[in-house]
Amino acid sequence: MGSKLRLVRSTNQSRRFRFLLLIVGCFIVTVTFLVVSKPQALVSNLADGVSSDDDGVNGADSAALRREEEDDERGHESESNNEKEENLSGEKNIVVDANPKEEVHEHELTESITESEEHSAKSDDPGSSQDDAPGRLTLPTVSNYSIGDHTQPESNTPIVSEKLGEQIQTPERKPLCDNSDRRADICEMNGDIRIHGSTSSVLFVESLKIEQSEAWQIHPYARKGDQACFNEVRELMVKASNEAPQCTTNYDVPSIVFSIGGYAGNLFHDFADLLVPLFLTARQFNGEVQFVVTNLKSWWITKFNPVLQKLSKYPVINFDLGNDVHCFKQAIVGLRAHNEFQIDPARAPNGYTMVDFAKFMRSAVSVGRETVPNIEDLSARKPRLLIISRKQSRIFTNINEIVATAEEMGYEVVVNEADVSSGISQFAEIVNSCDVMVGVYGSGLTNSVFLPQNATLIQVVPWGGLEWMASNSYGEPAKQMGLNYVQYSVGIEESSLLEQYPKDHAVFTDPASIHIRGFQEMRSTFLEKQNVKLDINKFRDVLWKTLEQLIQ
Repeated sequence: MGSKLRLVRSTNQSRRFRFLLLIVGCFIVTVTFLVVSKPQALVSNLADGVSSDDDGVNGADSAALRREEEDDERGHESESNNEKEENLSGEKNIVVDANPKEEVHEHELTESITESEEHSAKSDDPGSSQDDAPGRLTLPTVSNYSIGDHTQPESNTPIVSEKLGEQIQTPERKPLCDNSDRRADICEMNGDIRIHGSTSSVLFVESLKIEQSEAWQIHPYARKGDQACFNEVRELMVKASNEAPQCTTNYDVPSIVFSIGGYAGNLFHDFADLLVPLFLTARQFNGEVQFVVTNLKSWWITKFNPVLQKLSKYPVINFDLGNDVHCFKQAIVGLRAHNEFQIDPARAPNGYTMVDFAKFMRSAVSVGRETVPNIEDLSARKPRLLIISRKQSRIFTNINEIVATAEEMGYEVVVNEADVSSGISQFAEIVNSCDVMVGVYGSGLTNSVFLPQNATLIQVVPWGGLEWMASNSYGEPAKQMGLNYVQYSVGIEESSLLEQYPKDHAVFTDPASIHIRGFQEMRSTFLEKQNVKLDINKFRDVLWKTLEQLIQ
């Protein structure tokens, strides 16, 4: 009997075990079906037990789902869990993919959001709150942001946060000034520029705070490195600043700031350091530019007023007077400059050349001849020869003989010297009427700019190894202006130095040794102490060759 009871008990236990296995199997099948066919339902049921700090969940995502849940609870409390599952699975921006690889990829995207972006998303979302209940699990989406998120700035856009005291990042700009050129430093600015004469400053006003101020000390005169020259040029401060004085006058045209100091008053330097650089810097504005001048010399303004009026339609502003603050939207401090009394078209605005400059100068002083026509009949028109005379040094000591020889050859000769203090228009008219100009190395040859094209410049170079200097100062500019150029070098017998030094002196045997002693020694010896007596026979050959060019 006992064995029968044990057998029945064992049979019952076996049946219960098989029934339990059947129930467990059904549960596993049911769960598997739910996972495969409706994963949202499973997630919805589990979400209440998941923390908002789980990896891959964005704070804005949780807030969005929280708002959905609150709406559902208020309007659909009686709905079944299946209806909630269907509502969740119908969201447009939710992407569900059972592919494990893609799911991992989306998860990594979510993790890549920085803490600062999470903070920004939370503060920008009006539905988010520090008092929200623990977050809800969010499925991976196409972007890193869920429904209801505000548009986020691109990663390369500066983010401004006054709350955190973050500094606004300004776009990188080029430096205000360029000091790489050997002839001149130049500053170019666009924006809010304020010129304050009493403080010797040109301020570029930055709208935002800058960590380090940018400041440049500029001598706005085109003879860089010449300290003796810069002693006569006011130094200006060009700088970027957050603080600036209030504007007293506003201008709609650009400004050009420069100095009429340095060697102004020497005709060569008037052109090489001021007029050619002014042409290079201002001509491109077609008169719509304002000159602001420091070290202003009223006589210089009067002398070159026709040129200044051709470059600018507005009266010159004296930088050094008053406490006014002149405000511009564009400014250039300093003048562009290339070689001595020359223009490099490759570096010039609009490819300007010395031909353009000479034409501009003739137009500014209203002289009419643009080119020299060939002379077909010497009896009908004699070629006109201008001899530039000098009164203090490098004087032609036999000028009467030179004039007589030229006239015998058929030239009409004019002897003249421009008065330094006079205007340029009257003398420019004389120069422009001539076909040939002759002169000893010196500033008077600068007037060759008024010669018509195809005219001839004959430069007489004093003894002393000065050929390179003479060619650079007047020979090359003449060629660039479309003139014929002849260089006549003085021999020992033609120099007055023979009256001061013996023939075996270094002045004659080794002129370079004088140059080595410095510019002042060279100038004193070969320029200030020397006069010239031309060899007439030698010079006649030069005049014949020039005449042949004119009648071809």
